[in-house]
Amino acid sequence: MQLTSQCSSVFRGLFLGLVWLLFPFSSAPAAPVDALFRFGTNSFNGGEYVQAAGAFAQAAALQPSGGTLQNLGLSEWQCGRTGPAILAWEQALWVDPFNQAARNNLGFARRAAQLETPDLNWAEVVSSWLPANWWAWVASVSLWAAVGVSTVPGLLRWPKAAWHQAVAAVGLAVFLLSIPAHIGVNSRARLGFILFKDIPLRLTPTAEAQVVTQLAAGEPGRVERVRGKSLLIRASHTAGWILNDQFRLICSSPTFVAKKIEASPSPEAQP
Repeated sequence: MQLTSQCSSVFRGLFLGLVWLLFPFSSAPAAPVDALFRFGTNSFNGGEYVQAAGAFAQAAALQPSGGTLQNLGLSEWQCGRTGPAILAWEQALWVDPFNQAARNNLGFARRAAQLETPDLNWAEVVSSWLPANWWAWVASVSLWAAVGVSTVPGLLRWPKAAWHQAVAAVGLAVFLLSIPAHIGVNSRARLGFILFKDIPLRLTPTAEAQVVTQLAAGEPGRVERVRGKSLLIRASHTAGWILNDQFRLICSSPTFVAKKIEASPSPEAQP
């Protein structure tokens, strides 16, 4: 069942990649995003971190980008919200794995809060080498290039050259190598982070259930089951149930979490 689901996600990615190649869609209007980004930057520079976090969250929801999410993480961290800050930096790496500032801030924040990094399998590590939505493009371009070079010369009655076979072989190899990355993206999408500190992890999805342990803000977990407003997640050492508003997936829409928490030390990076 799981393999069937993963294969379906691969072919869905191929189809969407082909659709984007043939019918590119326009992005969100740039003007509101630019205005929100400028307002967030000015608010951050003026020490108004709550307003900055709200503006960056709205801008990232309209048009996700590594820089906007990086600044959202900085704003949340300055507000003392460790969980939302770590989530924002993880989302920045989800859309832009080359964002070294977000990676450095994640390392600083996890050392300061004594948090573990998410435990990724090899397919998830491969999927993190490129932005998550790039893999559909890689698979689509490589597959259709291999198919096109293999079939078009014959249809047009062109003599097949050695480079036709070479391009087809390379395209097929790239396509096959991208399949584990698709599987990794699919499984990594179930990864999320605790938003608030001292969240009780319960044995069953009820308010009266026994507390297995308490989770710190920013601690990673994987969603295994959903029941109503509760999530069964697997943390680093155990599994249990929490409320869904205490946890956000890495691939969810960026949200501004307005909850007052004791301030933490500020990372060295600046927007």
